[in-house]
Amino acid sequence: MGWLNKIFKGSSHKISEGQYHGKLEDDRVWTEPSTSWDVLSEYENDDIDRAIALSLSEEDKKGKNVIEDESHLEEDEQLARALQESLNMEPESPPRSANGSYGSGNVYNPMPMALPFPTGFRICAGCNCEIGHGRFLSCMGAVWHPECFRCHACNLPISDYEFSMSGNYPYHKSCYKERYHPKCDVCKHFIPTNAAGLIEYRAHPFWNQKYCPSHEHDGTPRCCSCERMEPRDTQYIFLGDGRRLCLECLDSAVMDTNECQPLYMDIQEFYEGLNMKVTQQVPLLLVERTALNEAMEGEKHGHHHMPETRGLCLSEEQTISTILRRPRIGGGRIIDMITEPYRLTRRCEVTAILILYGLPRLLTGSILAHEMMHAWLRLNGFRTLPPDVEEGICQVLAHMWLDSEIMSGSGSSSGSNVASTSSSSSSTSSKKAQRSQFEKKLGEFFKHQIESDTSPAYGDGFRIGNRAVLKYGLRRTLDHIRMTESFPY
Repeated sequence: MGWLNKIFKGSSHKISEGQYHGKLEDDRVWTEPSTSWDVLSEYENDDIDRAIALSLSEEDKKGKNVIEDESHLEEDEQLARALQESLNMEPESPPRSANGSYGSGNVYNPMPMALPFPTGFRICAGCNCEIGHGRFLSCMGAVWHPECFRCHACNLPISDYEFSMSGNYPYHKSCYKERYHPKCDVCKHFIPTNAAGLIEYRAHPFWNQKYCPSHEHDGTPRCCSCERMEPRDTQYIFLGDGRRLCLECLDSAVMDTNECQPLYMDIQEFYEGLNMKVTQQVPLLLVERTALNEAMEGEKHGHHHMPETRGLCLSEEQTISTILRRPRIGGGRIIDMITEPYRLTRRCEVTAILILYGLPRLLTGSILAHEMMHAWLRLNGFRTLPPDVEEGICQVLAHMWLDSEIMSGSGSSSGSNVASTSSSSSSTSSKKAQRSQFEKKLGEFFKHQIESDTSPAYGDGFRIGNRAVLKYGLRRTLDHIRMTESFPY
């Protein structure tokens, strides 16, 4: 299963003269636009000019005559000077924080700033009240009372020199990080930046689980069935052969040969519904990994296996160690495993089907449906086929069975052609009881594994075979394989 890398990149942006130039990119890019305060100095200049012009116009109106009252002129000049001095006083700026950035604001939409308006008509974009000559902030294309410019997350005033924005809302830098900086699903910490200053993490292509790259090398366990990494301190069951099983997958795990027989009957009925009944009695055995590997080495011909084999269709006479009774679980591991030897005798082209124990029901069933197709091909006289054709058509049947199980478990009456074809043979719904949401999701994951497999035999073979079955139907595709040892195009 392929794993994805994702990288977020940071950038710094400033507000200049009330204009905000930063933005938050899509979910693969991490931007931290840095925004700083600005004071409306241009308004002050306008007010100074206006006061001087007013003073001159008043002098002009009183005429180009000699001013009779010199003391009145001195009062006007003092008033103009006082106004200029008051406007030249800059408000105190809040202290600047170490890093910048962020996103857009509180419950009010910022008022875009057009041309400067006269003092006395500055309207706060937060409370929509007049600001007057008091202290104010200029940002996001609008002006604000300092107490009205608030973080969209905590609703407290933003007093830092820099802040963050997302959309049209401002945030404290710390609030923005808490809300938008990705956290590891395993350790629950913020995912650290790499040497280049970028936020890099691993992501599962199906579960959308993201985690720190270090967890791939620090011994963090992963479930052998669903492939998820679980959060720290989550309990796993150790199956004794190096595999770990999460508790959700354990809920439906098939643990011994007798427990697997009802599932075997389900799949036989599925094949019968496709007019592909297997008439010979082929033993089904659940085994440990060591027994499966030994049996694979004992086969002389004819199989193409995945890197981790979980099922096997045998043609040779062998003695197999099978799991007789469901083992107990104690201390987070399997205990009291009871096995017995089982001698396989060759009565037909297939001597047995072996399945790895301890896997969830839907995964066990899809492996069994795959191996049953191997058996059906041999029992019906198909010659040795190319790996991509034989493994491909077996994967098609496994995928079809999963599809029918998911549809029947959801109670839906519609589905693929295969699901509707086999619905008549799935009346034994006691074995297909209403599934938990996780088990349905697990079934979709196993389908995804088949669909996204990158191997030439299993992956490419499935995709070519599935297209052929969808186009020509299963029966015509099998007839073509019998005659040409290839898929129809």
